[in-house]
Amino acid sequence: MSRNLIAILRGLTPPEAPSIAKALIDAGITRIEVPLNSPDPFSSIARIAAEFGEAALIGAGTVLNVQEVQEVAKSGGKLVVSPNCDPEVIAATKELGMQSFPGVLTPTECFAALKAGADGLKIFPSFLMGYEGLNAVRAVLPPGTRIYAVGGAGPENFADWRKAGADGFGIGTALYKPGLSVEEVADRAQRIVQAYDAAFG
Repeated sequence: MSRNLIAILRGLTPPEAPSIAKALIDAGITRIEVPLNSPDPFSSIARIAAEFGEAALIGAGTVLNVQEVQEVAKSGGKLVVSPNCDPEVIAATKELGMQSFPGVLTPTECFAALKAGADGLKIFPSFLMGYEGLNAVRAVLPPGTRIYAVGGAGPENFADWRKAGADGFGIGTALYKPGLSVEEVADRAQRIVQAYDAAFG
C-alpha cells in the first residue's frame, strides 16, 4: 500500500464491486472507500473486503455516526472516512481498530480531529483551502500528520498539492462514476497512478 490514493466509489453497486475493486488494485490503488450514500454500501464493502481485504485497505466514506462505524466494522471494513470532524465517530472508529480519516477545513478542525485520535486528515473540499491555505496549515500541524486532499485534487495538480504539503488524495468522479465499465475504470486508474508516481517520484 505504497501510494496514498483513496478511490471514492460513490454510486457503486454490490454486483460490480469485486470487479471494480480488482481493476483498481491491479492498477496500484489499494485504498478503497464506498460512500454510504451508495446503493447497499455495506454489501459492497463486505464483498470487496472478503475478496481483497488482505491486499487492500477497504472501508466506507460519508460515515456520519457511531452506528454506521459499527456497521462498517461488521462488514469487514477497516477504513472510515467522513466529510466532517466528529470526535464520537473518530473515537468509535479507533475503538474498533479501524483507521480514521475525518474531513476538516480549518486549523481548529484539524487539531480537534488529531486530538480525538484521527490517523490522518481529509482536507475537504480542498479547493476551498487551496495550496496557500494548506501550506500555512501544514506549518503548524504536528510533524508526520498525514494529509489527504479531496475535492479539487486530481492528476493535473498532484504536484502542486504535494508542494503545498499534501501526502495523498481521495479521487472520486475522475476515477469512478456509475455506468463506467470495468475497462474504463481500469484505464482511469492507470492514468491517475502514473500522474501520482510522476508527482511523488
